Amino acid sequence: MANPEENKHVAVFPFPFSSHILPVFNLALKLAHALPTSSFSFITTENSMSTLSSSFKTKPDNLNLYTAISDGTQEGHSYNPIEIVELFLQTGPENFQKGLDIAVAETKKPVTSIIADAFVTPTFDVAQALNVPWIPVWIPVSCSLSVHFYGDKIRAHVNINKSKTLDFLPGLPMLRVEDLPHDVLMSGTEKENVLTKTLVSLSWLLPQAKALVVSFFEELDPPDFVHDMRSNLQSMLYVPLFTTLSPPIPMDDDATGCLSWLDTQQGKSVVYVSFGTTVVQPPQHELVAIAEALEESGFPFIWSLKDNLKGLLPKGFIERTSTRGKVLPWVPQARILSHGSVGAFVSQGGCNSTMEGMSNGVPMIFRPYFADQGMNARLGQDVWGIGIIIEGREFTKTALLNSLNLILVKEEGKKFRENCSKMNKIIQDAAGPKGSAVQDFKTLVDLISSP
Repeated sequence: MANPEENKHVAVFPFPFSSHILPVFNLALKLAHALPTSSFSFITTENSMSTLSSSFKTKPDNLNLYTAISDGTQEGHSYNPIEIVELFLQTGPENFQKGLDIAVAETKKPVTSIIADAFVTPTFDVAQALNVPWIPVWIPVSCSLSVHFYGDKIRAHVNINKSKTLDFLPGLPMLRVEDLPHDVLMSGTEKENVLTKTLVSLSWLLPQAKALVVSFFEELDPPDFVHDMRSNLQSMLYVPLFTTLSPPIPMDDDATGCLSWLDTQQGKSVVYVSFGTTVVQPPQHELVAIAEALEESGFPFIWSLKDNLKGLLPKGFIERTSTRGKVLPWVPQARILSHGSVGAFVSQGGCNSTMEGMSNGVPMIFRPYFADQGMNARLGQDVWGIGIIIEGREFTKTALLNSLNLILVKEEGKKFRENCSKMNKIIQDAAGPKGSAVQDFKTLVDLISSP
């Protein structure tokens, strides 16, 4: 009897920017291993392939990679990051259909379902035209779904009441206007752009999806939020795709010298400072404030800072602190955060960084800049209790010194570490054999392999 899985062909489209591409690729890998007789086509842009090629050594034979879609840019032109994203989204359904045609021609199998980053909304039109299930993937923190579903209500509330609280959002009464992604309030204004319109459309597109895959843990979300989202969607499946949850890659050497240096430090004493790999970095006055606070505090530190920004630091700072601090353009973040000497993590509050800090028991000092970072920071402070938002939401020497002392010196720091341990236990249980993450992944496998 023929195996129905053999005829399945799943097309997977990432949002080929920032921290979005690797989690979606991880999902494609997991599914390809789970369904070895089905075919998976991961279809992306040529420029994004370099990010992938450095992240894996082997892949299953039933997962094919295609650089078969355009990013919308023209050779010889220079673009800022927002323009690059908008040009990609403007390429339209035809661009993604072209990628599908190439994959179908090579596999000789028609596409039976489409999995796509939820930001890549043109794939919904392609799925409809082919009459196949559309399964979007939500990479930002799951609670940020609520602000897109209730965007109109939020904008009306802010315009009428000028209130700073958003206590009408199910399960999220702690949220404040200042925590919102900027695009939520930009809709309908002269600042509205293609990405803003894309995110606004999610409130009516996502309910039409066969299922929404959320890269998070249900057990970490407020129950009222989960109930409300599930009432708006056909199906919501929690399948965490964080690269940080994978087993650490063995390293034969300590190229940066960080790990051997950490071995010489006292437990829970080191400050780790990093703002991720995004294009947004603190402005000069905040970089100066961080440096001044680190120098005055006396705490040992590791600061991941690009070489082109070091010239913005106070003159002589690196030399004066060289015996107790390291300023490096790249460091093995996962290995640093898992080291017992690290006691505080100063971060922008990206989803991956927040999960890494939480799962390694390192309390965080949040300074959010854009996207879902404000919501991550609010959840980290007021829901999970794993850290604090920097006073005034901006680095000053005094604010950072106060935050470091709170976490590393005062009794409150112990409470943050205890909460991190509690959250890590929740994560490990959720990811275990009886956890919701495993069950939801099985449901996704059944969904794409069903006749």
